[in-house]
Amino acid sequence: QVHLVESGGGLVQAWGSLRLSCAASAPTFSRCYMGWFLQAPGMEREFVATFRWIGGSTYYADSVKGRFTISRDNAKNTMYLQMNSLKPEDTAVYYCAARYSDYASIRTNDYDYWGQGTQVTVSS
Repeated sequence: QVHLVESGGGLVQAWGSLRLSCAASAPTFSRCYMGWFLQAPGMEREFVATFRWIGGSTYYADSVKGRFTISRDNAKNTMYLQMNSLKPEDTAVYYCAARYSDYASIRTNDYDYWGQGTQVTVSS
């Protein structure tokens, strides 16, 4: 069973920065893909970024390319999302997610494990 806990959300002004954290516990990180998703009020949950925990490429949604960076600390079993140049439209609940697979996915339904979410609010 994979257990995920997000932290680091908050209120920030436009063009500011935040770093989200996702503490992960898992029986193994082999073949594990981790991802970040967001859900704005009244909207469906959507993909932000994903990478394979052990090696592999990183993928970003077009809306965050160049502004957000996904990374990990293997020693702490923690994934991060560094968010720079934040915009009011980035306001949402941000979730981390995990799946075991041989390939990456941007589909919400492909992820089996989810954290509880952390609120990010960007003021104009």
